[in-house]
Parts: sequence; C-alpha cells; structure tokens
Amino acid sequence: MEKSNYSVIVFDLGNVLIPFNYDLFLDKINKIESGLGDRFSQKYKENYSVHQKFERWKLSTKEFLEIMLEWLEHKVTAEEFCVMFSDIFTVNEKTAALLPVLKENYKLVLLSNTNDIHQRYGWEHYDFLKHFDKIVTSHSAGSIKPEPKIYKTVEAFTNRPASEHIFIDDVEEYAQGAKNMGWDAIQFKGYDDLVIELKKRKILLNHL
Repeated sequence: MEKSNYSVIVFDLGNVLIPFNYDLFLDKINKIESGLGDRFSQKYKENYSVHQKFERWKLSTKEFLEIMLEWLEHKVTAEEFCVMFSDIFTVNEKTAALLPVLKENYKLVLLSNTNDIHQRYGWEHYDFLKHFDKIVTSHSAGSIKPEPKIYKTVEAFTNRPASEHIFIDDVEEYAQGAKNMGWDAIQFKGYDDLVIELKKRKILLNHL
C-alpha cells in the first residue's frame, strides 16, 4: 500500500471544525437595547487591532473585557459578555469524524487564532479535541497566523521536518503562510472537497 509523505496533519478550528456566526452574538446585544449590537459591531471593526492584540495575548482578558464593556455602554456584565460572545459555535460533525480515522496514522495538531474567552466559554469542552496530540492557540504562542512564529511553535512540538506537515485552513492567507514555511496546505472549502484533497495526497485511502 502506497503511503503519503506526511507525518503531521494540522487543523484550523474556526469554520473548519467549528463554524461560527457572530450575528448570533450581535442579535442578543440588539435585544438588550435596539442598535447597541450595531454600534458595538462598528467599533469592533474600526478597532480590529484590539481583537488581534487579545488573540496574541498582548491584552489580558481583564483589559479586553474593560474595552468590550465600555463599547457595550456597560449594559451587560463581564460574565454575560463572555457567555454571549462565545455562544456562536457549532460543530462540523462530518469533518470532526475524520479525526479518529486520521489519528490512526498521523500526529494531529490543532492550530487556531483564538482567544482565552472563546476557548474557556466557547469550545474547549468539545469531545473531538481528545484526538489532537497538541493544541496550539494564538494566545498561547503569542503569535497569529500567518506569522511564521506560530507555525514554528507547531514544529517545535512535532519535531518533524516542515515538508511532513500539511495544514487545513479555510483562510487562503493562512494556508499560504504554511506553504511559505515549507508545509503543504489545503484551503478548506467543505467536507467533500477536503476528502478529495486528502485522497489525492494518499492521506485517506478508502474513506467514502
């Protein structure tokens, strides 16, 4: 049986394993006060560097929350914000079901631009995470995709050559960031397309 050239499969989290929808959060905020969610959304977009600093852990959770509560005009508590801000995820069950199959022959790593609040309140309880040998988050690495440092953090754990890594991410820029490091990468466009791409590389052989 012909074997693939890879030893490590690296998965993105958001919109690959867990689709997310920020409108769910904004709708709840707009129900607290008409237009509040819209005003918050505008400030968030105009000051997106705040989001990125939090993902890099350049802002603490306390500092981030202070800014968020100010933008929300102190109409919600910190705990209410964390719950609503993180209640935006669902599981892509078909993609998640690939993990135990792939785990039989490959080391699995999760690589995500995320933050402390989303991890604690949103996704760290999902059962499929048990299949990963390592979880690398932007806030633990102090770096975000597509910066080289975060991919190097994965390599430091796997201790395998760059060419033996393949990355699956829905964002083309982040997939290209992996390729720039000498990895292979697949831009995730859906389950069926992913299966085709994995079969092309002889990573999945007999999967329907």
